[in-house]
Amino acid sequence: MVQSKKPWVAWLYLAPAIVLLLVFTAWPIVNTIRMSLLEGYSTAGEIAGKTFEFGFGNFAKVIDYGQFKTCLTNTILLCVLTVPISTFLALLIAVCLNAIKPLQRLLQTIFFLPYVTNSIAIGMVFAAMFNIVGNLSGENPLIVTAGIINEFLALFGVAPVDWINATSTYTTNMIVMVVYIVWNALPFKILILLGGLQSVNKQYYDAAKVDGTSRVRVFTKITVPLLSPMLAYVVITGFIGGFKEYSSIVGIFGEDMGPVGAAGRLNTMVGFIYDALGNHQGRASAAALILFGIIFVVTLINLYVSKKKTHY
Repeated sequence: MVQSKKPWVAWLYLAPAIVLLLVFTAWPIVNTIRMSLLEGYSTAGEIAGKTFEFGFGNFAKVIDYGQFKTCLTNTILLCVLTVPISTFLALLIAVCLNAIKPLQRLLQTIFFLPYVTNSIAIGMVFAAMFNIVGNLSGENPLIVTAGIINEFLALFGVAPVDWINATSTYTTNMIVMVVYIVWNALPFKILILLGGLQSVNKQYYDAAKVDGTSRVRVFTKITVPLLSPMLAYVVITGFIGGFKEYSSIVGIFGEDMGPVGAAGRLNTMVGFIYDALGNHQGRASAAALILFGIIFVVTLINLYVSKKKTHY
């Protein structure tokens, strides 16, 4: 091992990164904990010289707040619905891409494009696809354009559905969000799983082919177990990303986090935190720590389960 006679040189090179981490990572975490434990804390009040008592009142206010249950339910529901669906679809697409050799690079690029596209812009495109311009109410509804999705459904004789407008329901709103989030989550998961597939020893598949093993059995007994570390990774990161969902809903429904007349219907925990940042920084900090605790517990559960199911 080579040891430097001047260790301070290494610290000098690391100093800019350490300073940035302390200022923009360590201090915000410490300050968030501090604000959450000061009851009724607000920046304006602190500037005015107001004193705040130490306690857990901010946490109690967050839990008692009427929209908290709605935000938590929406967040959990989006995670539970989107993570399994996106992981399963990504696995199937990765397996198919791995079997296609001539156009593999081109298809990889096409599937990866959503990952490098702004989520707000994608949300606006999805809003246009599901949007109905016109009026669905009354005996003779006037529809200027039913949107691409409704035009497609019309080919099968399905009447236009109001997906995101004023007369839409919670179910239709949630379907739109699940479709968007799954589509937006696929590129990263496909990339990870495809990389794992390309590193699998081909001798396993050759041996299965010699034995006449069916493709379904090869998939369930060889592909999935050998990809279990990558699957565990994409599931864990999927849940973490799902609990932080916010920009996709803003992209489709705007800052109201819901259709006209039902503002806040699809609000999430991150949206709840943003809403409280204006005048209730203490409450926002408490909500952020609650969200951190939920993500931490879910991640631990995923790690525990994956440790028993993962094959290295």
